[in-house]
Amino acid sequence: MQTYKYRFDQVMIVKQQEKDQTEIAYKDATKSFEDIATRLYNLLKKKEDLINFQEKKLAKGATINEIHHYSSFLNSVEKSIDETQQKVIQARSKMEWHKDKLIEKSLECRKYEKMKEKDYQTYYKEQERLEMIELDELSSIAYYNKEIR
Repeated sequence: MQTYKYRFDQVMIVKQQEKDQTEIAYKDATKSFEDIATRLYNLLKKKEDLINFQEKKLAKGATINEIHHYSSFLNSVEKSIDETQQKVIQARSKMEWHKDKLIEKSLECRKYEKMKEKDYQTYYKEQERLEMIELDELSSIAYYNKEIR
């Protein structure tokens, strides 16, 4: 009985490596998205805190210079928020693209695994058939030898 060797083993190895690389790229893109989204959250929180602080300062009384300073700082924070929102959108898009690629590569790997399973089943059935033929031949020979005596 010969050992089973799948003819597409090398292809499966390459496909698995591609899937692994795509998974790493997806994890990196997800991490990048999370980092940028966290940065955006912190900027939004900073803006909220600044507005609250400014309102308290105005209620107590503030100079025109202080109001102008807080207004400039708030504009700067809002500009950073706008830039970061664009980066979040880009990072999310990149993450989704890598996710789609990972799904695609996973499906490819799964198809090859299914093909290998079917091929093995065919191989196994053929081996059983050959074994049955061999057993039939042996029993025929044994019967023939018994009849001759």
